[in-house]
Amino acid sequence: MRKQNLFAALLGLFLLLGVQLTSAAQATNKDLAGSAAISPDHTTLLKALQAAGLADQAKGKGPYTVFAPTNAAFDKLPAGTLDKLLMPANKKMLSGILTYHVVPGSYKAAALKDGQKLKTVEGEMLTVKKQGDSVMIMDAKGGSATVQKADIIATNGVVHSIDAVLMPSK
Repeated sequence: MRKQNLFAALLGLFLLLGVQLTSAAQATNKDLAGSAAISPDHTTLLKALQAAGLADQAKGKGPYTVFAPTNAAFDKLPAGTLDKLLMPANKKMLSGILTYHVVPGSYKAAALKDGQKLKTVEGEMLTVKKQGDSVMIMDAKGGSATVQKADIIATNGVVHSIDAVLMPSK
């Protein structure tokens, strides 16, 4: 049940991301379930949430920090990888990848420290790399994602839009 609530929060934060990217507002007083807009930069992510069976979830408590890959991030995956992940037989693997992008707690970009380790909902660690104002997130396989839009505030967490899909070691 705890994982279902985390999945729901993940979905809600991604849905809220659409509202925030199309609005000048820095914060909203809507709960995550109240958001219906989808960011045009995160439609592949929504498709992945649907394939993982998470799209029907409506509520999650939080707070959570979500590192949300853009459509371009999914396009960078090796040929055929996304199609494979979206297959019903790979639902568990896809859920693991999606929850690897979620960290319990609310972390704004300024609060992240170089070298900081963040334990994900999936159970593995992410590592923060900072160079000036640039924030990068390193995954378990040595890949990295750069935060393109930081600090998209929700009532139950914060979203950072990233340019790569993070991969757990499993």
